[in-house]
Formats: sequence, structure tokens, C-alpha cells
Amino acid sequence: MNISRIKYRQQIKPADLEAIARIVKSSTFFSAEEIDLAYELAAEKLSDGAACSYQFLFGEDEDFVWGYTCFGLIPATAGSYDLYWIAVDNHLRANGLGRQLLKKTEEIIHNEGGRHIYVETSSRHQYQTTHRFYEGCGYIREALLKDFYAEGDSKVIYSKALI
Repeated sequence: MNISRIKYRQQIKPADLEAIARIVKSSTFFSAEEIDLAYELAAEKLSDGAACSYQFLFGEDEDFVWGYTCFGLIPATAGSYDLYWIAVDNHLRANGLGRQLLKKTEEIIHNEGGRHIYVETSSRHQYQTTHRFYEGCGYIREALLKDFYAEGDSKVIYSKALI
């Protein structure tokens, strides 16, 4: 797959629910509960529409979704956003789609007046490539919350200023 053929859209469709589940499962990083959560966020957006604060960006080729982001304004902040999910089908990992999705998500956030993006991830060894990904995209490691998810599994928080 050539990522230059990828088109991007923000509008969520019912078929995206299964695409999200497939993409998140393909990574083999996420637990069943996390996969369910990714699905639930998209289902909430579909049911609540504009009233839902979650936003999505999908990267697709001929209606086949290869990756997506989920993000939103953090309530009671002046332009701070959370990046809740960024996931790419395992067949396209390390081909630049993740970087493109993140860059386009940053542009959307900036155009909405966003000033900062925050990302949280696990400290588990399997996430070392994830840490390098964020750092390579200009994110700064801001905090480590020890044993946050479970004993030996800390939360790592990254941020990036968009201003």
C-alpha cells in the first residue's frame, strides 16, 4: 500500500466502528477492554453527533480505513487537547501513515485554536516504539505516573505546543 493514495476525512460513518475494532486489534498492543473502549468512543460519536466532544480523523484508501485518530478539547482549558487514540493497521505500521495522521490531527487542532496536545501511553516495554514515535514527532515527555495502570505499568504523558 502506498500511503500517497490515502485520503483523509473527519466525518464518522457507521462502518468505522468495525474498522476501528479491526485496526486496534491488529496492533496486538491493546487489551480487550481497551479495544472495547476505542469502539465505544466511536459509537458515542455516532449516536450523539455534534454534542459529543470526541473528534476523529480517518485515513482511508477506496473506503478501506487504514488508520485513525480520536482527539478532543480538554474541558475547562484554553486550547488544550487530548489525543485519545492513534492507531494504524498493522500492515501499514512504520510506513509513515501514523506520522501523517498525527500531522493532520495537529493541523485540525491548531485551526480550531488548539495550543497544546497531550498524549498518554504505557511505560511497558512493548511501547518503546510508541515513545520513539511521539518523540520523533516533536512531543516532549512531561510526566511519569508510576504504577498507574498496574504494578510495573506506569503512565507516560507527552505534550506538544502548537503555538
